Amino acid sequence: MSSASLAKVAGSVKIAVDAMGGDKGPQEVANGVIAAAQQDSHHYFLVGDPNLLKPVLSAARPLPKNVEIVAASEVIEMNEQPTTAFKRKPNASIVVAARLVKEKQADGLVSIGNTGAAMAVSMLTLGRIKGIDRPAIAAPIPSSKGTVVLLDAGATVDCDPNNLYEFAVMGTVYSEKIFGVKRPRIGLLANGEESSKGNDLVKRTHILFQQAAIDNPHFEFIGNVEGRDVFRGEADVVVCDGFIGNVFLKTGEGTAEMLLQMLKTELMSSAWLKALSATLRPAMRRVRKQIDYAEQGGAPLLGVNGVCVIGHGRSGAYAIINACRVAEQAIQQNMLDTIRQRICLAPSPPPQL
Repeated sequence: MSSASLAKVAGSVKIAVDAMGGDKGPQEVANGVIAAAQQDSHHYFLVGDPNLLKPVLSAARPLPKNVEIVAASEVIEMNEQPTTAFKRKPNASIVVAARLVKEKQADGLVSIGNTGAAMAVSMLTLGRIKGIDRPAIAAPIPSSKGTVVLLDAGATVDCDPNNLYEFAVMGTVYSEKIFGVKRPRIGLLANGEESSKGNDLVKRTHILFQQAAIDNPHFEFIGNVEGRDVFRGEADVVVCDGFIGNVFLKTGEGTAEMLLQMLKTELMSSAWLKALSATLRPAMRRVRKQIDYAEQGGAPLLGVNGVCVIGHGRSGAYAIINACRVAEQAIQQNMLDTIRQRICLAPSPPPQL
């Protein structure tokens, strides 16, 4: 498809969706995009192999006029080194999707494929926001008081205090724009609430955050928070390096799945508990809905010069719909412009020795 034909597409929001690479196949991604398109008037570019995508689109009833297939003949596989694959595969689906954003044909992109590839391609194609040194994945975490934004959830595993400051600034914007928190409380993930706790990175970052909070009205630092405090909603934005954040996120997902399975097993263990479970089923569904990753859809990759939402590899059609909604909100709320303004007005403070 030529750039000229793409430029003619009308619509308030245009989202490029990488259809290849998910665990459930491109047809599942296509089903999610079609369902999203049937619910709104936004335009969706379904990027991938037309031979796999056209039959799904043709079978849709009603046929959505706001879904367009953009051919991509290659896929970056899970076992490939992202930056090398980016150079070798210029027609990979995630590369083509990012190029649509770079060329202003799309307003944002969604991918549930190789996370490393999505990050590398976004960095290499879209570049970084001026003033941001490293990107961060902002993962929404359910808590007893609302949604907590955890970052970084895996984009940058080796960080310095200035990186964590930039993560905090971006996280507060995300919390404000997407979850409506007026003055997000920033917590630094550590092994204790005391300022003396933590490794060298945490201790130095704690000092820097205290310094940054003095003159920045958008930077409300409440100190260190422990892992349990995240689920209690003691902070609205929780900051850590990408290694710790990814381990925390995956541990939380695994724990939630285990507890639900244990509860289900116990409720099926006797006749009277089975009878009781029937009355508990609506409450169980509500709890599962709150902790299901599919409800969130995906997490934005913050720091790159464009909207990029990364979804879970296991995402089904429902999760794809919600990932598109995350991209839509980020675009409509001008999240990137707000991050640019905040970083410009309050750049990273001098590093603490």
